[in-house]
Amino acid sequence: MEIVMIGQGGHSKVIQDIILSNKEYEIVGYLDDRYEDITRVDNIYFGPISTAYEMINDVNQIKFVIAIGNNKVRKKIAEKLSLPDNCYATLIHKTAVISPNAKIGNGTVVMPHAVINADTQIGNHSIINTGSIVEHDNILGDFVHISPHATLTGSIIIEEGAHIGAAATLIPSVKIGEWSVIGAGAVVINDIPPNCTAVGIPAKVINELSY
Repeated sequence: MEIVMIGQGGHSKVIQDIILSNKEYEIVGYLDDRYEDITRVDNIYFGPISTAYEMINDVNQIKFVIAIGNNKVRKKIAEKLSLPDNCYATLIHKTAVISPNAKIGNGTVVMPHAVINADTQIGNHSIINTGSIVEHDNILGDFVHISPHATLTGSIIIEEGAHIGAAATLIPSVKIGEWSVIGAGAVVINDIPPNCTAVGIPAKVINELSY
């Protein structure tokens, strides 16, 4: 599979490593708005994000991945490009453990040593980061970010754009509202409403977020 990476920041380095570790993947382009025009060097394309449309016509069977950690920015780019979902690759590191009954959306990236267990559903353009555990029967929306070593126990709902901090733990059946942020190391024992930040043990809302 030929992959074009959108974004060249820190998060893209980890995604690049996933691609390079799998012989079935090949990077054929990098799109970032640091570039003004599209160029080709050693058979690799470099250009602004808007040239994604041009690349679809020039390169057969390519897939894109939005290699940007910020959930809002990832959504903004996806909406601006308005490409069909099947234009995006689902990338899974070879050390990740994925249940055959799990469903993972287009554009989602699963990092090294992550675990996704039975009947979990993950939306499009989400990030399941290094060493995180997503147990059975969880439902994760689009543009979600599960940070390194976070633990989602069973039957949890994570709505669109929510960010779960590193090493946070969520007990069974809680719900995290859209675009909320759970702080690193927090323990969530109650539902968290949309558009807010919750931290601590147990996690408590400390402020509302305005987007």
